[in-house]
Amino acid sequence: MKFTPSKLNAFMFFKLPSAYWSGVRVKAIQPEQCSVTVKYKWFNQNPFRSMYFAVQAMAAEFTTGALVMYQIQKSGKSISMLVAQNKALFTKKATGRITFTCTEGNRIKETIEKAIATKEGQTVWLTSKGVNEKGEQVSEMQFEWTIKVRN
Repeated sequence: MKFTPSKLNAFMFFKLPSAYWSGVRVKAIQPEQCSVTVKYKWFNQNPFRSMYFAVQAMAAEFTTGALVMYQIQKSGKSISMLVAQNKALFTKKATGRITFTCTEGNRIKETIEKAIATKEGQTVWLTSKGVNEKGEQVSEMQFEWTIKVRN
């Protein structure tokens, strides 16, 4: 699969429909970074008039996961990937359009190269930051991805 926003959004529609119907959309992907947006609306709200935390987590995770998939494809190897843990910090109500960005594509590439060289599973913690339309950070999520070369 070619990694473009439209291809990733189609992938999301078929493989992660809850994220798609919640409004999560890929806006940009490059080898080093991925940006995803989601807009606060009735469907993804919580009782406190802001975006439900799980919707933020879906958007944040997709920024990291898309970069992992991109780097796996670039390696040309058959590699499994799975989230082992996650952490979240919420600093402001998420209203309006929130943009999540992960800028750690190079760390993923290094982790994949190490997994290929050692033939052992590797882990990498990746961070995605969510900011509102004013540029204020509303949340920061971290995901521990496990990477393993298949036999």
